[in-house]
Amino acid sequence: MKTGLHVIGINMLKESELYPPIKEFLEQQGYAVKAEIKQCDVVALRDELILIVELKLSINLTILLQAVDRLKYSDTIYIGVPSNIPLLKRNRKRIVKLMRLLGIGLIVVHPRSKIGKVEVLCDPGEYKPRQIKKRSEQLLGEFFQRQGDPNLGGTATKHGIMTAYRQQALAIAAYLEKHGATKASIIAEAIGVPKTRAILYNNVYGWFERQGKGIYSLSSQGMADIPDWPLLSKTFQN
Repeated sequence: MKTGLHVIGINMLKESELYPPIKEFLEQQGYAVKAEIKQCDVVALRDELILIVELKLSINLTILLQAVDRLKYSDTIYIGVPSNIPLLKRNRKRIVKLMRLLGIGLIVVHPRSKIGKVEVLCDPGEYKPRQIKKRSEQLLGEFFQRQGDPNLGGTATKHGIMTAYRQQALAIAAYLEKHGATKASIIAEAIGVPKTRAILYNNVYGWFERQGKGIYSLSSQGMADIPDWPLLSKTFQN
């Protein structure tokens, strides 16, 4: 049975004023509506469908838990909030995604629009994520290419996260620090980093200087940065 809702005009100021416009909104969709039934803010019936709306002036853990708890009564649960709450303004897409993950709908009320309106940002239903194969492959690629576990989860680092790419660049820098200007092909064979030529050419961190065709040395920036990564510079020196 189709449960999607549509836009109508309204005006509201306070949480207590959310109910009348949403009641009217639902009634225009063919629902019979009553408030405060078994701790549910709004209960709407149409044929055999039970629709429940939990009203709040903000989106927080409390309202999410209430909405999840209402799933014991119906599969069609909405959260109703004003459209101008700061969290929604900053994170609209992420909040809608969260609602879809939870299988909960989201209704917003536009309080200061000249005509005023109720808008449904998402309807309840099973979440169907987009294909993530490419991103999964990127994640696994980084996981398996990274040497050891050099970062501490949940902490900020002064110089940045140690990625597999940074480890490879450090391996090259450590080699150049020890051996001086060298051809990219020789470095690649010595340290086992097939993408050495591309890393030297792109020079993302400014650590390398081109001395000739395919020949690179460590730059002053590289010499300054290498001591910041002492464990890796020692590990990769050959």
